[in-house]
Amino acid sequence: MVESESTKLNMVCGEDKNEKLSRLESILWEAASLIRGSVNPTDYKKYILPLIFYKRLSDTFTYEVNKLIEEGVIDTVDEVYELVEAEREEHGKPKSIRYVIPEEYHWDTIVKLSTNIGEKLTEALRGIARLNPELSGIIDVVDFNETHGGERIISDDIIQRVLQILNKMKMGPEDVEPDILGRAYEYLIRKFAEDSGQSAGEFYTPCEVAWLMVNLLDPKPGSEVYDPACGSGGLLIKSQLYVKYNYPEEAEKRPLKLFGQEKLAFTYAIARMNVILHNMEADIRRGDTIRNPKFLDRDGKLRQFDYVIANPMWNQDFPEDVYINDKFDRFKFGIPPSDKGDWGWIQHMFASAREKVVVIIDTGAVSRGSGTKGTNRERDIRKKFVEKDLIEAVILTPENLFYNTPAAGVIIVINKNKPEERRGKVLLINASQEFKKGTPKNYMTEEHVGKIIKAYREFKDIEDFSKVVTLEEIRKNDYNLSPSRYIPLITEGEYREIPEILQDLRKIEQETRVIDSELNKILIELGFDGYL
Repeated sequence: MVESESTKLNMVCGEDKNEKLSRLESILWEAASLIRGSVNPTDYKKYILPLIFYKRLSDTFTYEVNKLIEEGVIDTVDEVYELVEAEREEHGKPKSIRYVIPEEYHWDTIVKLSTNIGEKLTEALRGIARLNPELSGIIDVVDFNETHGGERIISDDIIQRVLQILNKMKMGPEDVEPDILGRAYEYLIRKFAEDSGQSAGEFYTPCEVAWLMVNLLDPKPGSEVYDPACGSGGLLIKSQLYVKYNYPEEAEKRPLKLFGQEKLAFTYAIARMNVILHNMEADIRRGDTIRNPKFLDRDGKLRQFDYVIANPMWNQDFPEDVYINDKFDRFKFGIPPSDKGDWGWIQHMFASAREKVVVIIDTGAVSRGSGTKGTNRERDIRKKFVEKDLIEAVILTPENLFYNTPAAGVIIVINKNKPEERRGKVLLINASQEFKKGTPKNYMTEEHVGKIIKAYREFKDIEDFSKVVTLEEIRKNDYNLSPSRYIPLITEGEYREIPEILQDLRKIEQETRVIDSELNKILIELGFDGYL
């Protein structure tokens, strides 16, 4: 395992800012705020994110063309289109130019328009998608000329002002490194999550939580990582960054192979944009993973990957027949309740993994049903995972980290290849106090994340923090895996001396007597019988 725990958290999550990143974030938020005032807060991301992506593609195309001219491969811009067609015929896709942006569709053309801007912009994005089929459903997902009730949703004036703001900064490869642009893009995604409330859970996992999960996953260079509920792609991207930072020499030669599936159309588009802006490759497909998993082997069986990581929707509803009629043999451990799909997701992830699964899910998933008489679906599924010695660790996270819920989550680490010294044991970590208060959400610092990772790697008891429990102990607790059951914490302000409590109780009793006496007098004066 890699020894450096969370030393790159600030870099990955944007706290370690340089001047270029700060300026870029400022420009992007200025542009986003213009649109933000014109549309519903949950919708403005769908207008600004494609524009940033469009600007990067255009500036990158210009850079690549100029480079080809400097190298003598072509003499003029017009020749690049013939070169691209020749490469497509020979290789199936362009080699010299990744994405083709004709002059009529180029950012530099659209930004100069003064009339029909929304119409021409939409036409340009759709034209780019036609010329670059791999961008279909990504760059062309928005109609900037759309109307509602006979009125434009975003006026040409607003669009023009947004374009001019984004035009302040060039976004080509020689201007902005992929890491910088990617971090700025995820900064915006986080800002959207702050505005989106309940819907934020559909596309965003807090950065420090994602980085913690990736460290627990510990993927190796050249391996495959799969996220079946990939949202905006953050867990996949951070997996690649983890390998890049911790195995720098190997990562360049053998980067991770990334795979993801996402149900929602625009969230799928964000994920694809996010991966490209980070200068990464990923096979991301759209669809409902539980009902229709997209990654299958040639014989139609569920495909497996080395590592699986996800933050799926918590307590999701799935009719029982979805599990019962599953043709991929994923739900061998049992059928979850129809209104709580947590163990459905976990079983899909387990069936898709060769080595390791890291998932964050609702805390109830590790405790519901324990202590009840008779059968309980979630407890009985949990029991099978425990008895097969598949669960390596369960980590309780702090409350109020997530934008779509104030509730805490639990990270479950499932390891199909547990080290021998960990067999027959489960590490429980109560990290509920490892946070700083923030606005609007709490957050974990590098020290908090590092403490959790260190405890996981050392796999030992730490007072009031971690405990290694045996399977026998878990059986005695009826397969309750909640860390708080085994590591109860007395938080600051909860413990008081008994004499102090008794003194307060006497004071309350005296005040009650005075109030009762006064009320009794008032009732008698009003002609009622007193109650004392």
